[in-house]
Amino acid sequence: MEQESKQFTISVYTENNIGLLNRISAIFQRRHINIESMNISVSEIEGVSRFTIVVIMTEEKVKKIIGQIEKQVEVIKAYYHTEEEIIYQESCIFKMKSDLLFDERQIQNIIKDSNARIVTVNKQFFVIEKSGRKEEIELLHRELSAFGIMQFTRSGRIAVSKEEMKISNMLKAINN
Repeated sequence: MEQESKQFTISVYTENNIGLLNRISAIFQRRHINIESMNISVSEIEGVSRFTIVVIMTEEKVKKIIGQIEKQVEVIKAYYHTEEEIIYQESCIFKMKSDLLFDERQIQNIIKDSNARIVTVNKQFFVIEKSGRKEEIELLHRELSAFGIMQFTRSGRIAVSKEEMKISNMLKAINN
């Protein structure tokens, strides 16, 4: 029986080395797996970076990918989680023409109803910021599209697991 593909969030704890991003993305590329989003940042552990990668695949394949990622010298540990096992957010910003803010009462209601916030306003444009789940951001994008969006960008997913990932204890044991 073939497993069904679903969305997984992969967390990879690494040393911060040049070229690692290319090697990790090549693991997915070789298998013709599209990366839905990727975010790289510092982690809760000093000197350790964290990749947060969102993919759609079977659990069997994600386990193999984790094995390949962990073979990279700089990778300390990699985990994968289903949607139910994590708490996540994405962020986005919209740039819109300023006159819309004053002439279109509906825009102000959309901003308020979506829990977005205005971060800057000048004579030419204003900028709206929204953090939330992917669906919330897509809904806001659809609603604002009717008025004309000058620019739009969305971040990759940031996520924490509901269960403890024992990476900090593991690193303390290694460093002692």
